[in-house]
Amino acid sequence: MQSVQNHTKDYQFSIIVPVYNEQDNMLALENRLSNFLSHSSYPACVIFVNDGSKDESSNYMHEICSRRKDFFYLEFEQNAGLSAAIKAGIDYCYSDYVGYIDADLQTDPDDFNLLLKDIPDYAMVMGIRANRKDSFFKKIQSKIANGFRRMMTNDGVEDTGCPLKVLQTDYAKRVPFFNGMHRFLPALIQLQKGEVKQIAVRHYPRTAGESKFNLWNRLVSPFLDCFAFRWMKKRYINYKVGDNNLY
Repeated sequence: MQSVQNHTKDYQFSIIVPVYNEQDNMLALENRLSNFLSHSSYPACVIFVNDGSKDESSNYMHEICSRRKDFFYLEFEQNAGLSAAIKAGIDYCYSDYVGYIDADLQTDPDDFNLLLKDIPDYAMVMGIRANRKDSFFKKIQSKIANGFRRMMTNDGVEDTGCPLKVLQTDYAKRVPFFNGMHRFLPALIQLQKGEVKQIAVRHYPRTAGESKFNLWNRLVSPFLDCFAFRWMKKRYINYKVGDNNLY
């Protein structure tokens, strides 16, 4: 884990954007995120995390960061997956709050301000996709997966797959990460006794690029991950230090 603070300490809110083969979305991402930064509730920056893209995403990312002072990047040496990209962004974040949005722009960066209103009072504030613009098949898969996850985790969360979330960074850094972790962020925050709030946000159809999800990673893999979470939940260590003389 990164231990030396970086430019993100100069901001109150950092937005993690995992990028994997999203060259057709990069310029739209730049415009939409730049527009949000201009009226964000808190001074904010963007952290692109390139997850080993094989297209021109990396070149676009470097160009954007060279002309936008509030944009930064992390470059993976090889593809490591969505959970790894989110973890890396959190590890390298030193702002008070950290957010996450997908590069496909099916959610709106402007809706971060809806979540930021309540983040001082909650460990995590997350979106619920209102009027989802996905195919019927994708909606059914998500509904089944969400229902099974709620039964297994008892997290009370309606739409854990919504890619618009804000967390207090100190909580985020204590999350135990594993492959598939991104599906369990609310439950993992609750293991720390943190409160989670859900707020309806806008949702749009994908207009460029291709979805990285299929039947396996949208339905089968989450089922298996639920059992891993149940195992970990029984063994999770949660403590708070009352006093020390280390400083």
